[in-house]
Amino acid sequence: MNLGKIFLGIMASVAVGATLGVLFAPDKGSSTRHKISKKGNDYVNELGEKFNGMVESVSNKYGKIKDEVVHMAKNGEAKVDAAQAKLASLPNRETLPLN
Repeated sequence: MNLGKIFLGIMASVAVGATLGVLFAPDKGSSTRHKISKKGNDYVNELGEKFNGMVESVSNKYGKIKDEVVHMAKNGEAKVDAAQAKLASLPNRETLPLN
């Protein structure tokens, strides 16, 4: 899922929750504002944790892909070297270009 959509959804939820909290709050205004502020901070902290988890996941996947590409490149080089050696050992080397 797109990070922008997740963020937008969370922010919209916070706004709707805060509005409903103010409209239906049985407490006095300062207490309600404190609760809304605390809940907003909780949402921000939760979003930060999810974002950090996503960044870590992407970093791990990048590292695995990078390692796999390096491994594939080394295997490719070994195969090219083996093919060149095989070509060099053929009797009619003059008719076969190595480059």
